[in-house]
Amino acid sequence: MRSEHLWQLMWRSGFHPSNQVLAAAIAAIDIALWDIKGKALGVPVYQPLGGKVRDKVDTYCHMAAATPEELLGVARERVAEGWNCLRWDSGPFGDTLYDPRHAVDWSIEAFRLLRTELGPEIELAFDAHTRTSVPDAVRLCRGVEPYRPMFIEGSVAGREPQMNLSAAAPAAAVPIAAGEQLGTKWQFRALIEEELIDYARIDMCIAAGFTESRKIAGWCETHFIDVAVHNPIGPVSPPASTSTSRHPTCWCRNCRAVRAKASPMRRSPVPTAGKMAGSSPPVLRPGSA
Repeated sequence: MRSEHLWQLMWRSGFHPSNQVLAAAIAAIDIALWDIKGKALGVPVYQPLGGKVRDKVDTYCHMAAATPEELLGVARERVAEGWNCLRWDSGPFGDTLYDPRHAVDWSIEAFRLLRTELGPEIELAFDAHTRTSVPDAVRLCRGVEPYRPMFIEGSVAGREPQMNLSAAAPAAAVPIAAGEQLGTKWQFRALIEEELIDYARIDMCIAAGFTESRKIAGWCETHFIDVAVHNPIGPVSPPASTSTSRHPTCWCRNCRAVRAKASPMRRSPVPTAGKMAGSSPPVLRPGSA
């Protein structure tokens, strides 16, 4: 099957410049083509991609709460379920008007509280969802630095993150993540080449499927940038980014973590010929998939 040729044909055949919308449509077809290829060969998709490089990978869950104290309660529940990596959004939530300055203070206090109460073994990650200015992003990153975040994601506002990250990243002494909204290697180009990020948030259902995502991941590896797979979108995303993201996590040496929704203590069923192509997925342990 000429999956690379078909990808190029889909990408280059349109009159209008390709973007995330077309990339997402290509992703659906490309993931299906790789699935068919794996089933035809009778092997997991990671086999034609070079084979496994690991048996397990960390997963993280997403949390939300109205106050840092409430967030701590949610975090304790998640840790009890087996999660060893937690991520949350910038508060406050509900009907309150979003105030970036207040949200930064809220977030710094949440980091302080969770790190103090949960200890050093739990990884803490945060997503600002591109709602802060460069000065606020720098203040956030500097404020949480003592609490050793795994990464700060979406730290600056703007649809072209490289423009503002180029100003904020040099002033931030914490790992920076970005890319969950990007659809192609060309959109990742500045983030990777200018080394503005430490984690690439590749979403296979946006970034044009296996064919494009593996190129982005390989490009990241040359710059010592890790991958934290994004996986929140619809019914196709979990099999492509958890069952088959067990495929990228298997073949992608620099994959550090995957977003997941189910408790890591629950083992997913082994894919069979009638499901997403694959054999035994990587072994699950608390906080990993």
